[in-house]
Amino acid sequence: MTADTRIHDWDGYNAGLRDRGRELTALHPEFMKGFGALNRGAATTRHLDAKTREMIALAVAVTTRCEGCIDAHARKAKAAGATKEEIAEALGVAIALNAGAALTYSLHVLDAVDGAGQSG
Repeated sequence: MTADTRIHDWDGYNAGLRDRGRELTALHPEFMKGFGALNRGAATTRHLDAKTREMIALAVAVTTRCEGCIDAHARKAKAAGATKEEIAEALGVAIALNAGAALTYSLHVLDAVDGAGQSG
């Protein structure tokens, strides 16, 4: 990763997201109410603790390449007591799944190559 694509000031980044979030709330309040309800519902679990939820969220944030999610859930994972080592293991799962997805889609490419020009 090059220095110009990395976020160096996560607190500033977070503040900027919050500002833009307030702007979107003013522009489309019903959507933001619904989004908030979705997040509250996902955070209300009976079988997963907060740390486990945040570790899952971090892995998903990596696979969806969402810096805002990385920021929010890294903060929440730390607050829930996740260690750097635990987070690293969760990230290892995300990396493996991304590699697995690339492998699966590579097999689709082989199918496409074999099937190209076959019809009609």
